[in-house]
Amino acid sequence: MKAFIAVLFAALCFEALNAQCPEPDTLQDAEGNKLCARMFQHSSYYYDQSCQGKVLDVYPGEDYPILTWAWDNRISSLVVAKSCSLTVWSRSKKEGSKKTFSAGIAYHLKDVKDGLFGDWNDSISGYYCTCRM
Repeated sequence: MKAFIAVLFAALCFEALNAQCPEPDTLQDAEGNKLCARMFQHSSYYYDQSCQGKVLDVYPGEDYPILTWAWDNRISSLVVAKSCSLTVWSRSKKEGSKKTFSAGIAYHLKDVKDGLFGDWNDSISGYYCTCRM
């Protein structure tokens, strides 16, 4: 019995590592509509504290070459849904550096390199998201 409890406790602790970020295969809005991606204002050194702060839901086919001032250069973590891809640009109007994220979780955009010295933390100024049906 003690071994079972220990295994159950370990499983719950492991699950807590991904507690903040939604899983790519279950990504949907509050009404149950499929999302292409979800972007977050904050991330953290600790994975279980990433994907926090304000949330920007991205629907399949959305194309925003210019982000509002509230989101421009403020995205620190993101999740892309299964069968989807999110292309982002570092400058408005699809200019500057370009990066395409496939399905998965980017806990820390500061770890995603942009050139030799840069990274994608607080660097997204536009996006386009597509999904295969």
